[in-house]
Amino acid sequence: MNDLTKEELKNLLLRCWMTHDAMWLKNAYAEGGSELANKLNKAAIRDMGPIEIKRLLKAIGLESVRSAKDCETLLQGAYRTLMGDFMGFNWSWPEPDRLRVTFPTCFAFDGMTKMGAIDHYQCGIFERVYSWFDALGLSYEATPKIDGCMMHEQGKCHRDIVFQF
Repeated sequence: MNDLTKEELKNLLLRCWMTHDAMWLKNAYAEGGSELANKLNKAAIRDMGPIEIKRLLKAIGLESVRSAKDCETLLQGAYRTLMGDFMGFNWSWPEPDRLRVTFPTCFAFDGMTKMGAIDHYQCGIFERVYSWFDALGLSYEATPKIDGCMMHEQGKCHRDIVFQF
């Protein structure tokens, strides 16, 4: 372990956490079916998001998010802290108040496909980000609105999130 870089250690811990998350969801599917599993997963994400975002704000030295610049600073901190090399997404700000997130590949889609549950999976990735924005009291609109898995339904995944600062 002493030979691991900080980045390697972070990715190891994130992979372990994501494996726990996947196994939790797998067991919830097995015990209660897809409808209950998705409901519980989203509820857990919604409960975790406000706690997580407060910790991130403190860690990067922000008191609140009042502008697109603050939001970008926060998301950069979240990316460096909570996102692993295996997650495979991109984000940009094509306009001052518009965040675009694209997933050329998706670890959740891959995992749910391997699990055989992709037909009923409701994405938790964007739910997590939306829970952060909601906890911060941000006004935003995300499009497209998808209930399931966009990668499964359309072969690609993206969101545009427009903020009203």
